[in-house]
Amino acid sequence: MTDTLSPAVQICRDLIRCPSVTPAEGGALSALEKLLATAGFGVSRVTFSDENTPDVENLFATIGSGKPHFVFAGHTDVVPVGDEAAWTHGPFDGAIADGMLHGRGTADMKGGVAAFAAAAIDYVKAHPDGIPGQISFLITGDEEGPAVNGTVKLLDWAKTQGHTFDACIVGEPTNPNALGDAIKVGRRGSLTGTVKINGTQGHVAYQHLADNPVPGMLKLLSAIAEVELDKGNERFQPSNLEITTVDVGNTATNVIPAHVMAKFNIRFNDQWTVSSLSQQIESLLEDAAPAGLDYSIEFARESTDSFLTHDEALIKTLSNSIKAVTGRTPELSTNGGTSDARFIKNYCAVVEFGLVGQTMHKVDEHVAVSDIEQLSDIYLRFLQDYFKV
Repeated sequence: MTDTLSPAVQICRDLIRCPSVTPAEGGALSALEKLLATAGFGVSRVTFSDENTPDVENLFATIGSGKPHFVFAGHTDVVPVGDEAAWTHGPFDGAIADGMLHGRGTADMKGGVAAFAAAAIDYVKAHPDGIPGQISFLITGDEEGPAVNGTVKLLDWAKTQGHTFDACIVGEPTNPNALGDAIKVGRRGSLTGTVKINGTQGHVAYQHLADNPVPGMLKLLSAIAEVELDKGNERFQPSNLEITTVDVGNTATNVIPAHVMAKFNIRFNDQWTVSSLSQQIESLLEDAAPAGLDYSIEFARESTDSFLTHDEALIKTLSNSIKAVTGRTPELSTNGGTSDARFIKNYCAVVEFGLVGQTMHKVDEHVAVSDIEQLSDIYLRFLQDYFKV
């Protein structure tokens, strides 16, 4: 059966069989390195470190020279499998059944990586005298993790090596139902905050000797959760705040806790920046805090602003390629979560297009074999039209 698989599907299957749960490389980058080096790409493996985060391996590969310099970007790390016994097929087996390739990362996003690797290799083979420009790959093992030692540092490293990019496609799963549904031309910003309140621990029967921090936290969280930040606009949906955890670290029912901590995340549109939204949250908390409440607010350093790509040539070329292969005209979308495009936007125009995302991060994650093949065809046609050869 292996002999009948298309290159893109075979590459994806090989990557699925690498247990690259963040931050483990799991053999995935090594498989890509061998594949791309054999095709003539110059490949660099770069490991980055930072305080309180795991070391992460990354891969940069490139071929050709001059302009335009186009980049495919993605990640080979995957989220944990969850309850492995609940999987119909082993999460790292790469099983194919009923036209579907099963395994952790098929949708998010080893399928996208495999499709653009196969497309780029095909394009290079069709130009034995050299391609009319430069094609590179930015592949991280940190997208599903803290996103500290991955793409953000790999981009800076590539810049120090003299690389200047013109445009990029990130192969994240962008389609809600069918291949060709949507191109992500922007993303909402993401702001994560941690609120902490200090109290005084004590016995619940002697509350006058203690200071319970939980009622104060309820007031603060109500103040930020109930406010309407905005109504959205023609470019983005309304900004949304979600409280993600509240924790006192208390297992006893007869003890007033000494501390309480809560985390929240806001996905926000272009009516805000990280700075302006942080100030708004701080103001809301200050207004809601009872007198004397000992609280603090800290915002995560990886918080990022929204962005919207305006490169019409990039968007039109990709849209036309999708239409030619699938017959669908993709919606230009800014919905959904965040991705490493939030870092790439600071270096070049970037859009996202990949597989159908219905099973990403789920037990029994899978994608259609035919979708991987068509995605590779889309990427190849894009390269042909983008480089006009």
